[in-house]
Amino acid sequence: MNGIGKPTSEEVAEALRARIESGELAAGQPIPTQKSLVEAFGVQRGVIRRALRSLQEDGLLTEVTRGAPPRIADRSAEPGVAGGAGVTGAAGTAGVGADETPQETMVALRPRITEAFRADHVRVDALCLTAESLSAALGEQRLRIQDRSVAPSSVTVRVLLPNRNIELAFPRSVSTADTHPDEGDLVHQRWLQQRNSHGTVLSDHLVGMRSAGIDVDVRFRALPFTPAVKLYVLNGTEALLAYYKVMVREAEIGRTSVEMYDALGDKSPLFSFVSGETRLRRDEAFVAESQAWFDALWDTIATDLALG
Repeated sequence: MNGIGKPTSEEVAEALRARIESGELAAGQPIPTQKSLVEAFGVQRGVIRRALRSLQEDGLLTEVTRGAPPRIADRSAEPGVAGGAGVTGAAGTAGVGADETPQETMVALRPRITEAFRADHVRVDALCLTAESLSAALGEQRLRIQDRSVAPSSVTVRVLLPNRNIELAFPRSVSTADTHPDEGDLVHQRWLQQRNSHGTVLSDHLVGMRSAGIDVDVRFRALPFTPAVKLYVLNGTEALLAYYKVMVREAEIGRTSVEMYDALGDKSPLFSFVSGETRLRRDEAFVAESQAWFDALWDTIATDLALG
């Protein structure tokens, strides 16, 4: 992140790379315009240009000229690349099939959200620490709706995030309040800024879908605890789970170097469980229990959350 809650050029490039490798952006297809990418990711045009330059250097874009948008390069002849698309999993698209090694959340969540948006009535329930990965994934769906690649009738999104007033288990300063009283406040304010920024961008992406005539309902609620996992339940038929792995790391907050307990959720492997006739009963039970657990939290101990 660039310190103000918006994606960096590296994160934009990674998001577009995931769409290319999954086959969503096929060989020969033009990349979305810089204007639409600016709107989808909520960044300056310079960030988009650097991201596209990075993809070009990686050999993923071709025909980069002043007069036309870049196109996806044909990599079908490269070793290990089949038709320019990513590996298709048992769940129906690239990323987290039953027989595949789970990928990092920032990469794996996008194709699963894309698959969910094929439904006429889309429902996404998410429990997480900041909603960073979900915000990026929904930004791509806003792009797809704008270019008419997909057109659901309705989209309902419910997000559970930690309450701003609780003492988080992470991220928090390693130092105690007695030795460095200001560090704890710095870490908490940094997390709060990220939570609110990602949540606001996520909400903006969804509200932007209404211009296409889609019925959108987006709501946030606050939890009185720090989630140890991130959970996404898609259309009541798929549950995606990732563990927050806590580590000790140093971060620059303003002009202060702070040692803190933190978890980089976008790097956590995402596990997929899908219900359906051809799936394991264990998976079906896990999806049902995940939905029931989320609903119980939403309806009982969660409270209204106003971003800001």
